[in-house]
Amino acid sequence: MPSNKMFSKTLLGLTFAISLPLLAAPIQTADSAEGEIFTNEAGMSLYVFEKDQAGVSNCNDQCADNWPPLMATDKDKAEGDYGIIKRADGVLQWSYKEQPLYLWKDDKAAGDVFGDGKFDVWHLAKP
Repeated sequence: MPSNKMFSKTLLGLTFAISLPLLAAPIQTADSAEGEIFTNEAGMSLYVFEKDQAGVSNCNDQCADNWPPLMATDKDKAEGDYGIIKRADGVLQWSYKEQPLYLWKDDKAAGDVFGDGKFDVWHLAKP
């Protein structure tokens, strides 16, 4: 997903090529037993919470300890369906089609999907 953009800089008559990464959503797709799902860059499954509203996370405090938000920084750039929301605590979080994205604390390895269907309100994030 992130790609490099090449820039040239001339300094003292010499030209240097500088490669700067483009900051994009750290979200990838992967195949799972549940079909195609979203993962973070480490391959950990991402989830959505039914009690969230478009662009608003309703998972705070203990909920966010169990379901860590997919954090963004002020240097990250929203693009297309990938957005960045500001949580109630002021932290930035990635979203897909305005749905905040989370990890599940009990997923320990890439490909784990133990949070899917949890409490009937947590579901794998899918394209």
